Amino acid sequence: MTESYSTKQIGTIRPIQIIPSVLPADWANMGSCVKELEEAGVDRIQFDVMDGNFVPNLTFGPQMISACRKYCNVPFETQLMVSQYNCETMIEEYVKASKGTNGEPGVVIAHVEANVHLHRILGRIRDLGGSPSIALNPHTPFEMIKNVMDMVDHVLVMTVNPGFGGQAYIPTMLNKIREIREFIVTNNLNIDIEVDGGIKANWTISQCAAAGANCFIAGSGMFAYPTLKEGCDELREVAKEAQNGKVLAEPNNE
Repeated sequence: MTESYSTKQIGTIRPIQIIPSVLPADWANMGSCVKELEEAGVDRIQFDVMDGNFVPNLTFGPQMISACRKYCNVPFETQLMVSQYNCETMIEEYVKASKGTNGEPGVVIAHVEANVHLHRILGRIRDLGGSPSIALNPHTPFEMIKNVMDMVDHVLVMTVNPGFGGQAYIPTMLNKIREIREFIVTNNLNIDIEVDGGIKANWTISQCAAAGANCFIAGSGMFAYPTLKEGCDELREVAKEAQNGKVLAEPNNE
């Protein structure tokens, strides 16, 4: 690992959560995959829903998510990378598909860029029994969601442009994470910060954890390990070390 340095974190430390994206999984064996992820000790499983409109890719719908529920009890979260029309017309199906075995609220993430009526969407998710959350693309400033922060349980900072797995992490998102974390602490809000994109068990997860994020979406960065448990354990270890002041420096590629 690279040389480490210390940093001061804002506010109370929140528990680390490792949340794999199933985008790199074998979709023909998704049931076995989510079962293995649960056995690996993950905190949630993320389903990246893409409609070919908001992002240039197609993935799966609520039927796939619902079908996976019978294979595991771990909580689900659904990131809706879809157009406003698809979000509004199908939100009830996604909230239902994301719920736990006993109807516990699943995390449902709406993108601010796709939803003109964001307040309405977040309220609808809560009314339907989901956990309303919001995502920001790399170019989108935190200022865009300040007026709805009292409505959400999670804020997801995209550290790549959404649409495809395996992209390189964008390190300039750290200031956005710090800004969101400071706002949460200052206003005494009960909100987790998630990061998604290029996260690996190295300086990427380390610096995000030090900046104030505590929920980490990992796709190829977790599935690349010989076993999913190894990936989960190492991601969690590096993030926890960063929270305790041992933060990995970005490698010097010069």
